[in-house]
Amino acid sequence: MEHQDIARFFTRSDGSYLFSRWGRPIVPVVFGVDDRTLSIVKGAIEAVVVLADHKMAETDPELGANMLIFFFRDWDELTETPDLDRLIPDLAALVERLKAADANQYRLFRFDQGGAIKAAFVFVRMDEALADVPAEDVALAQAAQSILLWSDMAFQDRGPLSAFESKTILNPEIAGIIRAGYDPVMPAVADDPSHALRLAARIGADRRS
Repeated sequence: MEHQDIARFFTRSDGSYLFSRWGRPIVPVVFGVDDRTLSIVKGAIEAVVVLADHKMAETDPELGANMLIFFFRDWDELTETPDLDRLIPDLAALVERLKAADANQYRLFRFDQGGAIKAAFVFVRMDEALADVPAEDVALAQAAQSILLWSDMAFQDRGPLSAFESKTILNPEIAGIIRAGYDPVMPAVADDPSHALRLAARIGADRRS
């Protein structure tokens, strides 16, 4: 990939560039699914974490769980969830915006003092479009979109998954960016577009090794 192609994944709709990765082990908790789907979702998160060469943990010393994933049928269910409004300020207003946009997913991140990701809230409304998608694909897509702070426009044209030999896999370009973004020599946070040049160099080095 050329660095310009990589840069668009972190260039926001206001023209600013912002990259951030997790600065601590990921501790996921999933709501609204049965045991089988829970296993699928956690398996997808683990697969993406392994790809990134990052870590998972049983508990976060500050937050307990730091990746909260909610599956539901209607956005109003969020405002009925006990204490969720204490974790997410202006929850009611956010729900109204998402309803107006007819959105079926939304991700909200929190950051530590250095700007690295310390928590994520992932909301997935199982509308008709998502109801026909295999649980494995939904889980993998959400895991990939939660491992980095992608641009708000990153996946407007196409999602992070690709078809390969009748199976659905993580798009190799997206996988390459994730691996490069978590390379120990790369910064956890970057707001200069030249960062995309460094990502491109790391991806090139991976392909040559």
